[in-house]
Amino acid sequence: MREKGELQLTNQRWKAITKNDSAYDGSFFYAVVTTGIYCRPSCKSRLPIREHVRLFETAEAANKALFRSCKRCMPGGRRLPDEEWISQIVGFIETSYAEPLTLKALSQVFHGSPYHLQRTFKRITGISPFRFIQHVRMEKAKELLNKTEMSIMDIAIAVGINNAAHFATLFRQKTGCTPTVYSQLSKLNHTGKQELAVPRSISSKRTLTDVSLCEEL
Repeated sequence: MREKGELQLTNQRWKAITKNDSAYDGSFFYAVVTTGIYCRPSCKSRLPIREHVRLFETAEAANKALFRSCKRCMPGGRRLPDEEWISQIVGFIETSYAEPLTLKALSQVFHGSPYHLQRTFKRITGISPFRFIQHVRMEKAKELLNKTEMSIMDIAIAVGINNAAHFATLFRQKTGCTPTVYSQLSKLNHTGKQELAVPRSISSKRTLTDVSLCEEL
């Protein structure tokens, strides 16, 4: 059942979306349920899957349905604040880290140029999207190493890295030890058989660059 202000996605309206037909701007707005963003028909963003699209008669109706205005085509008549835009991207990365995330893919999902996204993300967060993606993946990998008996290859795939050797290299760069050693130390610590060594140096100001509790055996 459609909500008040929601329209039927007819073939004609779908064609207008696929063709970025500006003649339909103002007659309806389309929202994508997987991103939570709504656009004008003429928006040059990546074409969504038809089954993920909902149509609204007005921008207000889309807002009431809890969709957010596209930063690229600004269907709501105002520009989304950079902080809010980057917050959306951060949330997406934190839940979609297993996907093949690239700057291009993020820019398509969040309707902005790769250059602008890169520059704005770094200005707001202090690090690049690439480094943040790596941070999220390594944090999830540590969680899986702590709590599961999954193989290194399976963990690598689970966090979006399809090469076990590359995963192990990244993990050691971020934590100071290999995934195998990290898992062994973690399990020893949890059973009380051995205490983890205190880190040699911990900065008073923690950043997204991980400070590891991992030491060589």
